[in-house]
Order: sequence, then C-alpha cells, then structure tokens
Amino acid sequence: MITLQLTDLKKSFGPNTVFEHLDLTHSQGPLGIAGSNGSGKSTLLQCIGGLLPPTNGTITWKEQSEVLSSGAIQQRLGYAAPYINLYDELSCLENLSFLANVRLQDYGSNIEEWLQKVGLGGVVDQPFGKISTGQRQRLRLAAALFHQPNILLLDEPGSNLDKSGEQLVKEIALQFSGDNKLLILASNNNQELNLCQKVYSIETQAFL
Repeated sequence: MITLQLTDLKKSFGPNTVFEHLDLTHSQGPLGIAGSNGSGKSTLLQCIGGLLPPTNGTITWKEQSEVLSSGAIQQRLGYAAPYINLYDELSCLENLSFLANVRLQDYGSNIEEWLQKVGLGGVVDQPFGKISTGQRQRLRLAAALFHQPNILLLDEPGSNLDKSGEQLVKEIALQFSGDNKLLILASNNNQELNLCQKVYSIETQAFL
C-alpha cells in the first residue's frame, strides 16, 4: 500500500501565500483535489510531484512502512498536466522514446502500446508542435503512463479532450483503483472528481 502524507504544508510565492497549514493523508486509490480556478490545486500537485519545493512542511511517501526516497518516487511517478509540454520538433514516438532514454530503460512495446491506447496511432510520426491540442493532451497522458507507474498525478486531465478522450481518463482512473496504486487528480470538473474514491477541497482543507 502506498501512502502520501502532507504535514503543515505551506507554499508561498514572495508575499503571496497559496496555501498553508495543509495536512492530508491518503492511501491507495484515486483522490480528487477540488477547488476553484486559482485556489492552488496545480501548485499543490506540483509540490506533491516534486516540481516545486514547499515553503514549509513535509511531504512523505511510504510503501507499507518504508519511507520512499525522492529518487524512488520519481521512478514510480507519472505526471500529466496541460502546462507540461513535450518537444515540438519531435514526433509523438520520438518524444516517448526520448523520455524512455532519460529513464535509462527500454520500454519498447510499451511506448507503441500506449500511443495506440490514447488514440494516437495515426499520428505517431507527426511532430508534437503540429498535432491538435486534444492530441497533445493525449500524448501527455501517454508520457505519464508508458513506464507503468503506480503513482499518477493528473491535473485537469480532460483539458481539450472530446468524449472518447473523457472515456480514456475514466479508464485510467479505474486502472489506478487497484492494489498498490495511487492516483491524485486535481480538477474543478465534477465529472472528473466523481472518478475518485475521495475528494479533498483545497479551499476548506477538508474531505468533501
């Protein structure tokens, strides 16, 4: 079982405090982070994912009773968000192959499998900068999943997706409902939050 524990977390940018005194513990399954635009959902997710350091407080990941190092977390973690961009000049396939090389592993068939799963089979050789916004979001999802993480962070995953893309997000959430997997999904879309077993409001700092 994977557990995330946030203790007295605070994030500020200069004099502006986004959130503070935030305490949260969650183990296994999908967790929704709810809040209006500008409430700090994305900032919280970036802190959890290691993209931003918190100003104060601690973020602790455990598997069973063992505390996981930041390196171990990065190997287990997938992250998709509209603000995470890939390389415009590289094709869909080349982008995932590059990420595989960064991870120093050969994911071979997993890359092609996920390009098919997210509906990009017809544009695998197209540059990221030339495909549609919806296709870019699909590639971000593939980039977060091809290495088979058991921790997944999704920020507004349905952005620019059509009905089939929304179904894809639903299938991903179901996949992360199993044992030893954890999904954190930040959204102000009730349809997406309904995919989660629990929903935490960043504005009230309480479970809904």
